[in-house]
Amino acid sequence: MSRITSFTFGTHLPGDLADARPRVEASLKAEGFGVLTEIDVQATMKAKLGIDRAPMVILGACNPTLANAALDADPSVGALLPCNVVLRDDGKGTVVEVIDPLSMLGVVERSGVAAVAKEARERLERVVAALEASA
Repeated sequence: MSRITSFTFGTHLPGDLADARPRVEASLKAEGFGVLTEIDVQATMKAKLGIDRAPMVILGACNPTLANAALDADPSVGALLPCNVVLRDDGKGTVVEVIDPLSMLGVVERSGVAAVAKEARERLERVVAALEASA
């Protein structure tokens, strides 16, 4: 697992996005996350702007138990949900990049939210570690 930016972490997987996606979704599921939303960035940019981009998909991952706890602590946290997981083709394979919940939810100054962010990060780190172990 590597730090990709100051607010994301992830890994690089061999193969194309279509091969990586089922593995990512299975690893998310193993940690209690489901995919609520999907944005096909490549298709959207082509349709809206006529721009050709490499394959990229943003998955909105949610662990309902953690989301509920965060919303109980502060209902405005809904504006920061779900956790985004990006899969993008870099020409050599697929980059899997996960938002760091501690960075994202760190703007909320409530201890209940901080605890949820910490648990979400630990679970998402295990997702990335499982992907690396299976690569």
